[in-house]
This record gives sequence, structure tokens and C-alpha cells, in this order.
Amino acid sequence: MSYILPLHGAPNPSSQKNGTNPGSFALKPDIGGPLTFASPDTPGMPAPSEKTAWDFLPEGWTRDGKFARAPEGFVPITQLEHARLGDITPEMTKVAAHEVHLTAEQVRDEVAAGRMIIPANIVHLKHQLEPMCIGRAAKTKINANMGASPVSSGTDEEVEKLKWAERWGGDTVMDLSTGGDLDATRKAIIENSHVPIGTVPIYSMIIGKKIEDLDKTLILDTLRHQAAQGVDYFTIHAGVLREHLPFVKKRLIGIVSRGGSLLAKWMLVHNAENPMVTYFDEICEIMRQYDVSFSLGDGLRPGGLADASDEAQLGELYALGKLTERAWRNGCQVMVEGPGHVPFDQIEYNMKLQRTVCHGAPFYVLGPLVTDIFPGYDHITSAIGATAAGFHGASMLCYVTPKEHLGLPKKDDVKQGCIAYKIAAHAADVALGIPGTRDRDDELTKARAALNWEKHFELSFDPDTARAYHDEDLDVDTDFCAMCGHDWCSVRISKEIVEFQSGKAEGFERESVVKSAALTVEQREILEKRGVLSPEEIHKLASKTQRVVSDEGERASCHSDYVDSSTAQDIQGERLVQLRSKNASPAAE
Repeated sequence: MSYILPLHGAPNPSSQKNGTNPGSFALKPDIGGPLTFASPDTPGMPAPSEKTAWDFLPEGWTRDGKFARAPEGFVPITQLEHARLGDITPEMTKVAAHEVHLTAEQVRDEVAAGRMIIPANIVHLKHQLEPMCIGRAAKTKINANMGASPVSSGTDEEVEKLKWAERWGGDTVMDLSTGGDLDATRKAIIENSHVPIGTVPIYSMIIGKKIEDLDKTLILDTLRHQAAQGVDYFTIHAGVLREHLPFVKKRLIGIVSRGGSLLAKWMLVHNAENPMVTYFDEICEIMRQYDVSFSLGDGLRPGGLADASDEAQLGELYALGKLTERAWRNGCQVMVEGPGHVPFDQIEYNMKLQRTVCHGAPFYVLGPLVTDIFPGYDHITSAIGATAAGFHGASMLCYVTPKEHLGLPKKDDVKQGCIAYKIAAHAADVALGIPGTRDRDDELTKARAALNWEKHFELSFDPDTARAYHDEDLDVDTDFCAMCGHDWCSVRISKEIVEFQSGKAEGFERESVVKSAALTVEQREILEKRGVLSPEEIHKLASKTQRVVSDEGERASCHSDYVDSSTAQDIQGERLVQLRSKNASPAAE
């Protein structure tokens, strides 16, 4: 057999190089260069920009060897300013402790180049904020959106959703409230959060007002207030320009960004340019004072596949590139927001065009959704696109929940969105060859091969769901599962073949067969929501009556170590695979 693997020098994402996988097919990482962790280019992709934030120093600054020299008397505030001066801040040190493949010096250098941000408002740092970073040299991050609307939710519920999002892996959270007491909700979220908080300030600017009333004073006062509260990054829709609006006329779904549509209306009413770009330097001054990072909004993002990669979207992207340069000249940290509905074949181009136009500034993308016909399942359609986006250059993925396009996400929707996007982010990191990212996968594979169910569940991202689904059919930890049964279990057979290493990893040996513990409250809720088992069957698993497979203290007789295979098979059929919905059809049995 003759073949050549497309290896380009990327590290093996497994620290121990476990198994037989040859490693990542991504490019060799260039930490300190434009291709930190990157996918190989499909022919025709735009090359990375040769410029970085170093090419856009503030007036009066000069290069001094590797770093820069500021005017006399200058006091640095933002992480970008510190990095340019060669400082390693406590926040950079904490970031490096989480990004174990990076040193604090590398974190500093990536921030100085504008390829990484540390969204950490100096006010929020006085509360419970745990510094993190966003950038392609780091692991892919995910954001969870939440917020009260005029018809749903409130402050207490939003704080609860914040905690829920943190539990399920949200690296940042955006408060997109448009109803209720916005100020109280924002304050409560900031004071209770361990992760950076972002907002879209224009929502607060027009509560109780008309968009036509928006003016300079209202814009700057609102930004100053939210910055003083501790918001870590602002979505500012300054890239939507008057010149772009004619390109929207023939779109199937127009402008789907709330901020973008509001500012488009303002421009048409006043026959004037977007005030966010008109007052951009004043906005930078406020944000610099508190080290609020820019999240330059994609107000003209496509809302359907039919409008993706069009003149409006890409025209705005070029405007965002110019705004990135201006923000850097003002000492502000910047990331750029990206599209939400993009055909799968166009995702790589969108990611790499942004890398060029915005000089490597972190790209923060919503999805993108790769099809439009699955409302109720858009956390899946978008996670598919998000995986590709992460592999091709996006630094942070904004989650989509099952309620996308349908309503305000509830608590379980937040969990489903977070998990879908943790899958996407993790898959991208493994594909890019970020060192150590596959280690937990390998450990779980060893546990799975050894049929060590308890360790299998412990290593999973959501142990309660994994255990509940397993016990739904077979509430005993034995050398097979209900999917194949005893005789057809390929994992058990591979483990029994002496010449194979499968299932024999040290420290993963399976103990004797045990009846699983009673369901926890969380596991019981999971099975109740699934609706497969009757309440009586769930109660049986939750209470764990004395006899399921065998009398307590007696070895499980379904296990082939203790009885012959035919007996084990009979007992499996008669006594283990017993938990089925009472109204299940014979075919389902």
C-alpha cells in the first residue's frame, strides 16, 4: 500500500502520541508570526496580512528594539499598551497558566501584535473575573448569549443562566438584554461572573426612545456608564456605512443584526454617516480608560445562505479592517465579529479574508449556520459551520441554541448551545494540532477500550447525561453495553485478543461487574425529559431496589467471567435490557 499523508509539521495534539494516528494535518505553527495555528490553504485563498498592530502605533510612540517607547509621562492602561512596552501583566501570566502551550512572554507578544486580546475591564478585575484570552495562538473559545427581552425573563433568571453558561464551558458571556431593568441586570451579571462580559450598548441607548433620537451625548454617556460598571467588551457597529446600504436592497432577508438595522434607519432618517464611526475616536478614548475591548460588530452579516459573501457583508468587513487600525492607534484591544449564515464551501474564504483585511485581529463568529431549514436544531447546523470556522482561523465562536430564530433561550437551551459549541471548538483545536488538546480524548478511549464504565463517564464532558443514557437500557457496569449486547461487543472481543493492546492500558483496568449507583437528581431529570421510560421505570433506577441483576453482594450473573456465554446472553435478554417504554412497538423492542 503506497500513500503519502499530507503532514505539514503541526504538532501531534496528543502529548504522549497515543495510538496510531499520525498527528494533525494542519500547518506547522508559527507562534509570533501570522500563522500561529492554521489550516493549509485551499487554492485561491488570500494570504495573511504582512501588517500587525505594530504598524499602527499611537502618535508619539516609536519602536525601541522588540518593543516600543511611549511619550514621556505616559501611563499604560490597556493590555495592548503594556504589551507594546514589554510588560508582562498579572493577567498575561494567568492566561499562560490556562494556555499551557504558551508562555507568558508569548502571550504578551501576541497581544502586542494585535492577534490576541485579554478582555478584562479594570473594574471587573476588582470583582470575580478570571482573565482569559481570545486569539488564534490560543485554544478556541466560545461565547454564550443571554439577556432579558421585553416579553421574557428577568435579572434573577439571567444570573442563573450566567452560572449555567459558566458551568457548561462558556468562556465569555454577552448580555443582550432589551427588556426589564437593563442596568440592574448588567450590574448583577458583572458582579457574579468569572468570565468576561460583553454588551451591545446601542440597546441601552434607545430603551424608551426612538432610534432617531440617538446623538453624540447619548452614545458617549451610555458607553462611559457601562465601562464604569465593568463591561469587558463592547459590540460597536461602526462598520455599517451609508455606502453599503444600496447593496442590501436585493437581499432576501435584509439586515438581521439589531444594531445594524437600527443604525441603517438612523442614517436614512438623518441623511448622515453612521454616528459610531463619526465619533469613533471619542469612543476609543472611553474604552481605553477602562480597557474595554472592541468587538467590532458585523451589522451587515448575512441572515441566510442566499445573502452570504455579498457586497454588503464584505464591504463592511473592509470597513472593519480600517476601524481595527484606528482602534490600535488609540491603544485599544480589538476583535472583529463575523458572519452568521454561510454555505460550507465559503467558510474558509470568509475566515482567511478577515485574517488579511484585519491584520490577524481575532475573529469572533456566530456559527456560521450552513443550512437554513432546521429551526429548532440550529445549534447543530451552526456547530458544523463553527468547527470549520475554528479550523480555518476563527478565535471565538458565538454559540447558537435550539431557540435561535424562534425565541429567547431558556436554561436548558443555554446548556445545549454551550455543549454544541464546546464540541466545535475542541474539534477545531485537535485538528489544528494544539499541543495536549487530544489528551482527554485518548484517556477516554483507553477507558472505553477497557470497558471501564465509571472512568468512561468521569472523563466525559457531561457525565450525568452519559451515565443516564447508559443506565436507561442497562443499569450494570459489565463487559458490554446494550447497543451490541454480549456476543456482538467488538470492544470486548478486541480486549480478549492477546496480541492487541486494546483495553489493556495501565490504570484503566475494569473492576468486577458492579451495579451502577442510583440515579442522581440530574440524571433522573435527563431521563424524564427524554420520555423513553415510564415514571415507574425511572423511579426504579433512582431508588435502586435490591434486585436488578442479582441479589446485592452477589456477582452479576450476566457477566461472562462468572457464567458461560449462553447463560449470560439469556440473562441479558431476560433481566437487563428490560427498561423500555410501556407503549413501545414490538419493532422497537
